[in-house]
Amino acid sequence: MKHLIVLIMIAMFVPHKAAAQFNTDRLMVSGRSALYYEDYVLSIQYFNQVLTAKPYLYEPWFFRGLAKYYLDDYSGAESDLSHAISLNPYIANMYELRGLCRIRQNSYADAIGDYDHSLCLNPQNQAAWYNRALCRVEQKDYAQAQLDLDTIVVKWKQFASAYSLKAQIYLAEKDTTSADKWLDRSLEIDPYDAEAWTQRAMISLSRSNWKDADTFLSKAIHLKPKNVAAYVNRALARYNLNNLRGTMSDYDTAIDLDPQNFLAHYNRGLLRMQLGDDNRAITDFDFVIRMEPDNVLAIFNRAILLDKTGNLRAAIRDYTRMIEQFPNFWTGLSRRANCYRRLGMTAKAELDEFRILKAQMNKHIGVQPRWSNAKKRQMRRRSEIDPDKYNQMVVADSNTPEREYKSDYRGRVQDRAANLTALPMFALSSMAQRGDVRNYNAFSQEVEAFNRNGKGRGVTIFVNCAPHQLSADATRKTFASIDSLTTAINNGRAGSEATALLTRAVLESVAQNYDDAIADLTACLSVDSASVLALWQRAYCKMMKGVFDASASLQSSSPKNSLTVGAGGAHLTFMSVVADLTDAIKLDHDNQYLYYNRGCAYLYNKDYTLAIDDFTRAIAIDPRLAEAFYNRGLARISAGNRQEGIADLSKAGELGLYGAYSVIKKVSADGGKTK
Repeated sequence: MKHLIVLIMIAMFVPHKAAAQFNTDRLMVSGRSALYYEDYVLSIQYFNQVLTAKPYLYEPWFFRGLAKYYLDDYSGAESDLSHAISLNPYIANMYELRGLCRIRQNSYADAIGDYDHSLCLNPQNQAAWYNRALCRVEQKDYAQAQLDLDTIVVKWKQFASAYSLKAQIYLAEKDTTSADKWLDRSLEIDPYDAEAWTQRAMISLSRSNWKDADTFLSKAIHLKPKNVAAYVNRALARYNLNNLRGTMSDYDTAIDLDPQNFLAHYNRGLLRMQLGDDNRAITDFDFVIRMEPDNVLAIFNRAILLDKTGNLRAAIRDYTRMIEQFPNFWTGLSRRANCYRRLGMTAKAELDEFRILKAQMNKHIGVQPRWSNAKKRQMRRRSEIDPDKYNQMVVADSNTPEREYKSDYRGRVQDRAANLTALPMFALSSMAQRGDVRNYNAFSQEVEAFNRNGKGRGVTIFVNCAPHQLSADATRKTFASIDSLTTAINNGRAGSEATALLTRAVLESVAQNYDDAIADLTACLSVDSASVLALWQRAYCKMMKGVFDASASLQSSSPKNSLTVGAGGAHLTFMSVVADLTDAIKLDHDNQYLYYNRGCAYLYNKDYTLAIDDFTRAIAIDPRLAEAFYNRGLARISAGNRQEGIADLSKAGELGLYGAYSVIKKVSADGGKTK
């Protein structure tokens, strides 16, 4: 009887435990896959499910924190990472990521503590050393920051950013000679560092070397064309070189990039005022005064412009606001008196003139000291309120450069893991292609027939080359549709089993659950081996899963990253992907997307000749398939046919893939070298 009870308990308990283990593992893989393909909201849903079942695992806490970090939820990410660290305090990268979250919240002291822990576990982490030094700079602990940077330049002699940061510290300490020396060393190593050129320009501006400042800032802008501060500073240099056309152009560009930029609007208003463009200058000062209603110098400049354009009462209003703050400001009193006289208000004009006379008499007996010439500078700081400097260009109170923290978590996740610059495969999806500037709709007769016959049980299938990031609502609807189909299939109410399995597989692939999608498609093909759509989608799912698995394997084998857990050792089964697509092509040899997808598989495997052949076949069927031109261009460049590759990229850009032009620029700049 005892043995029988034990057997019953085992039978009841073990299968459920195994299923739970299996399900959470699969949920983790699906969540990490969604994270890899930048579907952060979806990945959070998967990790939530894992944490509901197993809150004692550190990995889902970490990966959910990482997803929140990408969504700019730094507080939520910090909370999740803290929980992960409490469960496993021996993973260096978790401290590093929490440090980045704390930096984004300006908690530099806490971030330093995290980098201390990270470096204890992994002393060779260059990014942690550098970021800790940056945090010390933010805290103005320059001595300790220099010690950190000394260690960095000894360990990594070719790390240009460390030399630039040392120069920044010397600049902050007003030691421009030492800063120049370290910047020279930085630019020797990396002449394409925009921040280093900007710092050199700041030194030149501080020395009034306007021509050098213009040259250095032009180089910085060439390397980093959307840096608003660089345009504002170059405008100042050009103004002092009497290049007024260039000055105006720089202010216009700065305002185009940052419409709320105070300095650009204020100084452009002064420049327009100088050039006689009074009405547009008033517009600039109107904007400045809306930003800073108590900026009396801007108000006074607007008063002068209103005076010149004949709006005398508005000019008096603005002059009065200036005089209320500076009662003995002669220029303001004199101008207001002139406005009063022109309006026939003689009594008020005489009162202002008497105040001027009285102030002049007081000056002679030393009551109000005269401004000396030494105090009159060409420029004034933004925070400096001096009525005698109302017509001087404004510069920022401090030229603190924007900090760029080093991180493996910056940018697209897949770009960190694998250098995939080619466009992805076309796939079946429950979501239509995003609208863009292209006038092209992906169309397949097989898909159209599937939808027309209502085989998707209320789910419309689209051909899509742009993976979607699901919103929380779309994620909920997708999971609900999967559950509904699962219930129908299990109860035998799905109608055609093959089409139900295909539909569920498409939804699972949208939800980044490639393992289950592949299983459903394999089952579908066992029922209907001639299903082109099932072969097409299975090849796509295998490709996506394989790319993710290869990336996970690469990360887990890296000595610099002790964080990533391997995804079961699964790797891309390249021949299996090609086999599925080849079988599909035999059944539908006029489908351009099948040739394109097989070309993508060959391109990923660096079989450039075969990839080019397949892309060419796809283009022969559909001459407007811009993706095929784009990927064929990359394949040709990688195979050494640079001119033909650039021609293909040009055609892709002509058809609406404007990202091709930036690739052409890069390829032309580096002589055709590609990653």
